[in-house]
Amino acid sequence: MEMNQVRYFVALCETLNFTKAAEACGVAQPSLTKAIQKLEEELGGPLFVRERTLTHLSDLGRLMRPHLEAVFHASESAKLEARSFGTLEKGRVRVGVMCTIGATRLVGFLKRFRTALPSVEVGLRDAPGREVLTLLMEGELDCALLGIPDLPDRVEARPLYRERYTVAFAPGHRFEAMDAVPLKELDQEDYLNRVNCEYSQYFDTLGIPDPADVRVCYESEREDWIQAMILAGLGCAVMPEFLPMLPGIATRPLIEPELSRTVSLASVAGRRHSPALREFMALARRYEWGGPAR
Repeated sequence: MEMNQVRYFVALCETLNFTKAAEACGVAQPSLTKAIQKLEEELGGPLFVRERTLTHLSDLGRLMRPHLEAVFHASESAKLEARSFGTLEKGRVRVGVMCTIGATRLVGFLKRFRTALPSVEVGLRDAPGREVLTLLMEGELDCALLGIPDLPDRVEARPLYRERYTVAFAPGHRFEAMDAVPLKELDQEDYLNRVNCEYSQYFDTLGIPDPADVRVCYESEREDWIQAMILAGLGCAVMPEFLPMLPGIATRPLIEPELSRTVSLASVAGRRHSPALREFMALARRYEWGGPAR
């Protein structure tokens, strides 16, 4: 069964006239008649009853009409969707965001993108960095915001901004008197472990051991729980500079060594980009993300 046969059948159902149906389809009447006859052969019986001055649907034709009309309308809808997709009238971009990246760094860009391309839907999926990377590699995501070291060779990463690691603590902590906190000062401090934090991976990249020997009191995957416990004086934690903080939490940059991460927009090399994704990535490259120099 060919789509032109379906199109001719639908037109003939509407006009019940071979001449008018051929004109509506922009073909010669013999071509339309031949296509209808071939369709009838494939379906095993006549679809129309032809009389001198009247053509009407046969019982088989009435049975087939809703099915073939559904096929026709689905085809037309698919063509429209494809044209809209190709011209950016409609599209979707699936973006992975590492869960330790603060939303405040992203919402300004999303607002700008919405203004530029209001018909393109952006789906955000947050997860730990390595999980986001896996989803990207498996094709479940189109691109991703990542801040982890040692990305695979297949991943193309364009730096967006850099942020330092800081130590977060409650007011009145001894770190409050310091302008910056040497990492060794965390030794034997009560510590709240952010399970999804990747900063220890940077020590591995540098090939040095983590010099701090902290006392882990609690750990959690949730940033809000960690921050609530910081405010309660249950310990301190290492956090990215631009992670949104609960009011009252104090921070100081970590030094000796100073550690920072680069947040990049990552995609898989060689993978075809949709028009919507191309525009998303182009705008991300042009956008002023702020923060320290990359």
